Amino acid sequence: MSTEVKLSPRERLLEAAATLTYRDGVGVGVEALCKAAGVSKRSMYQLFQSKDELLAASLERRTSAYVAALLPAADDDRSPRERILHVFGQVESQSRAPEFYGCPFLAAQVELKDQSHPASRVAHAVKANLTSFFRAEAEQGGARDPGLLARQLSLVFDGGSARAGIGADELAGLITPTVVTLLDAAGVR
Repeated sequence: MSTEVKLSPRERLLEAAATLTYRDGVGVGVEALCKAAGVSKRSMYQLFQSKDELLAASLERRTSAYVAALLPAADDDRSPRERILHVFGQVESQSRAPEFYGCPFLAAQVELKDQSHPASRVAHAVKANLTSFFRAEAEQGGARDPGLLARQLSLVFDGGSARAGIGADELAGLITPTVVTLLDAAGVR
């Protein structure tokens, strides 16, 4: 007797969209998505008004796991400096996986170009929340200019994950020393 839970067509489509768009980009076709999910196009369009809506729902669904894998817990008692460094340690660790293609939210925004696209709006919110996390920690840590530091940290995060995602650089020994330099220069404890 199998204990496997059979996913609904909607769940299978969301999984297929997450997997294929991360690996192949948001230009993946509806036919490929439906084939991977084992769902007819008709069923897909009954569940989602458009491919755009499916992409947005797929990104939205991934947000909680992405944030949980990246950010320290809210009740984590480390210093703001250590909490910021935790994020970069996580992305460095994730970047070692052969199936790492960078930040899925940044990739969606870059590929879509249209900031009003439903998936781009989801991705933008996730990226804005990461910058807000950096700003809050920078403020707690006594940064001279928390807003500037948050933007700098976001730039390093996005640039580092993009370069690692395309195989242009390894983050080990690169991203953490860069962040330490920024934190030191900003006076973060």
